[in-house]
Amino acid sequence: MRLVSDPACDEVVLTASAAELAALAEAVAAGAGLLDATAAGAGAALTGIEVTGTAGPGVRIARDAGRRVLVISGDAAALAVLADNLRAIATATDSGHLHIDHFPEHPYLVAGSVPVVVDSPHGGMPAR
Repeated sequence: MRLVSDPACDEVVLTASAAELAALAEAVAAGAGLLDATAAGAGAALTGIEVTGTAGPGVRIARDAGRRVLVISGDAAALAVLADNLRAIATATDSGHLHIDHFPEHPYLVAGSVPVVVDSPHGGMPAR
């Protein structure tokens, strides 16, 4: 798994194998887990993802700069929706990506969450 943090747009790009994405989906569904990532570059590179359950409502995605991890926290119902979305991209049979960006009335992501782009295991751009 690789996490690339783009300070220019405050976005994190997650690239992983199908097995790694499936493991992340399971941790998100369980509301607990710590997954390692390969550091991509120097400085503020993110080296893992921590998942924690909270009372909610919704899912918050944040950077913990001190520990250099992406933290995903939320209530069980909202984490279940995110886990389903991660499973879908993990099992995709084509290239593509999933945007996890807050917008008004987002069904599970809370305001202030770090935007994340999850690339398909087959590549981030759709095949033509």
